[in-house]
Order: sequence, then C-alpha cells, then structure tokens
Amino acid sequence: MKTPALVSSQAFSAFLHKHCPVVAEPFSPTPWCWGGRLQTLVCAVLKSRPPVNYRNELISTVDGGQISLDWMDNKDSATYPESSTRPTVLILPGLIGNSKQSYVLHALNQATRRGYRCVVFNNRGLGGEELLTPVTYCAADTSDLEHVVHHIKGLYPSAPVLGAGVSLGGMLLLNYLARKRSDSGMVAGFTISIPWNALKSAASMEEPLNWLLFNRYLTAGLCSSVTRHRKVLEKVVDFDHVLKAQTIREFDERFTSLLFGYESCTDYYFDASPDNKLHNTAVPILCLNAADDPFSPQHALPLTTIQSLPNVALLLTACGGHIAFLQGLFPRGESYMERLFGQFVQAAFEHPKDLRKACGIKDEQRS
Repeated sequence: MKTPALVSSQAFSAFLHKHCPVVAEPFSPTPWCWGGRLQTLVCAVLKSRPPVNYRNELISTVDGGQISLDWMDNKDSATYPESSTRPTVLILPGLIGNSKQSYVLHALNQATRRGYRCVVFNNRGLGGEELLTPVTYCAADTSDLEHVVHHIKGLYPSAPVLGAGVSLGGMLLLNYLARKRSDSGMVAGFTISIPWNALKSAASMEEPLNWLLFNRYLTAGLCSSVTRHRKVLEKVVDFDHVLKAQTIREFDERFTSLLFGYESCTDYYFDASPDNKLHNTAVPILCLNAADDPFSPQHALPLTTIQSLPNVALLLTACGGHIAFLQGLFPRGESYMERLFGQFVQAAFEHPKDLRKACGIKDEQRS
C-alpha cells in the first residue's frame, strides 16, 4: 500500500491536496489482483456498467462526414437547474471505445450526481453511425474534436467545459489542448492511462505476453471496426492487406498513417505523442497513470517535463494497470480513478479561480 507520487508544481499540488483529497490517500489495489496485466484483464471482465439513457445527436462535419455525440443532459440537476450555465464534461473514449464502455458509464455517474452535464464524443465510425466519407480518426488529428467543442460552446456559450480523455482519447485531448493553447474552449483537462509516447507504447505492446493478452485483441477490434465501413474505406486503402494486420502498429502502418497522409507510421506516432508538445498547453491538466501499465511503460512518462510546467500534474500509482486501478475484494463498482475524476471535475468547476491561480494562469489567458 503506497501513496501515489504526485508530480507537479508546489502550487498545483497544494490545490489538489485541498480539493482532491484522494491524491494523498494510499492506493491499495485488489489484493488478489497483482500486476498491471491482471488488473487490466480483470477490470475488463468484472467492472459493472451503470445504466444510462443517452440522447444521441449526429452533427455534420465540413468534409461531409458525421459525428455521433451521446448526451446525458442531467435536466434534473438540483445544483445547476439552469441548462445554459450547467457545466459540461466532454468525455473522449479509448482506441476502439465508445459511450458504452464501463469507464465512461462510471465517469458519467460521478459527474451527473454532482449536477453536471456530460457528452461523449464517439470517434467517427464507432458510435453506431454510418461512415459517410473515407475518414475515420487518429490520435494526431484534432479537427473533429475542435468541431465538437465549437458545437458544444455554440449550444451553451455560458457553460464551462472540461475535457476528459481515456487512453487514446487522452492523447487526442492533450494534442488538442497543445494546438489550441489558450483558445481551447475548455477550463481544464483530465486524462487516464494515456500512452505518452506512441513509439514506446507500441514497443511495449509488442512484447510477447502483452501481444498475446492485449495487442492481438485490440488489433482485431480495429479491423472489425473498419470492416463495418468497408464499402467506403476500400476506395482509399488496400483493405485485404489491412485485415491481415497482427499488431496495432501494423494496422496503423497499413491504414491510419495512409488515411491521414503520413509518409510512415513512425511519423504518425511522433505526431500523435503528447509528450513532445505538452509545454504548449495552457489550461490546468491532471493525468493519472500506473507504473505497471503495459500500454504506457514507466520509462516513457515525461516526468521532467511535467515537473517544469505549472499547469500539468501527474498522479502516478505503483500499480493499477491500464484503465483499471481496482480496489476492494470484489472490484465491480467505482474505484480509485473514478473517485479522482469526480473530485477533480468538481474542483475545476467549483473553484476555477483558485485552480487558475495555482497553475499560474492569468484571467486574460483563460479559454
């Protein structure tokens, strides 16, 4: 049982200790669930799925495509009865995830019971909608996310927005915040189990045991997700060659990097990695990672960079795996990551001035 390491500036650390007390608590993982691989596998099998009734919205993109958004409006919010000012949490799922993932449902539960509105940004082709153009998604292309944020701010210009990204969704969020800087339309960002360096993550995932347990499953999921849209996508890629991919890297070489105009997968992975552009972000960001995450190896964590930035904090647990952080003997309900998410979201929305001050952000810089 160890207290997680909090890598941040002194001021940001003080804010988190005051408003997010879970950061100072020892993290005690499920005793029979040892190691990051087992945490990750058990979470995928055991985690409960709280019931949610979404309101779906399809929005058009400038290239003729469409994006599926799943809303939890929280109209019965006692804390924020007025819809126009009700804070909004924008959730970005992982690699092949959507609004039905257990981690998304638990995040919604945390946010809505505090009175906030939530919207899940399903990447193109993953939200049950038809793919109208031969364009899907990748961690480096932030244009769809920018379109979604602009849409949300257009609907509720007086409501603050916080972005929460999980795994690849976290990469996308950080890349967006780095590109938009103080013009992101968000008051803060939160990430869980983000692969900081795509090349190092790919190498870790190609270790024999990680390939057997995770990589081949995710690669099959990627192939399945694009097969549904084969008629549209086979116009721009060698589809049969894509479906023979055995690793995520092979899929990205044959599909993702070609679709988004990269000369090589290495170029795409460099562009997708948030570790080399984190210094461009201009809003408060809290990141949660586990040292034993097979998707994001500890040696890839940009600890020195984060330590030098006033607006970014990394909470690092010794164990917890990938999007797991399981606690208790029978870990089906909310766990460490959900509690941290809930506390930080509340802190960001209820104490925005204190948060900006702690992160060295002047009012004229705010999004």
